[in-house]
Amino acid sequence: MANALEVVGERWSLLALREVFFGCTRFDQIAANTGASRDVLTVRLKKLVAAGVLEKHQYSEHPPRYEYVLTESGRALHNLMLMLKEWGDEYVTQGPLPLVWQHSCGATLEPRVVCAACGEEATPESLTRAEQVTH
Repeated sequence: MANALEVVGERWSLLALREVFFGCTRFDQIAANTGASRDVLTVRLKKLVAAGVLEKHQYSEHPPRYEYVLTESGRALHNLMLMLKEWGDEYVTQGPLPLVWQHSCGATLEPRVVCAACGEEATPESLTRAEQVTH
């Protein structure tokens, strides 16, 4: 967890990723929607690119302009982002929720972590520590 937080654990990094997930891929869009200063956002985006979470693609030569696109690693953060939003909506946000997701089945999305083998929800009570696994 500490290694993951080194890459995405800063407020502006997570908010920048949120915007890219929403389809706002250009620097000015990300800056406007997050409220991050240009200097801070530049540093965070460079870090996410260096970590392989985002790729920088040039879309204009004169002047040079870039957009940020999720890599496979970045797309893999999708469920984490949904769960973090769910936690914030439940325990932090007061008043009406700013954004509600609807699943393709028509229901309001309530993200959960489930076991891939049996389909049951993974709760703290259902988990035990396994042997050390290395990648």
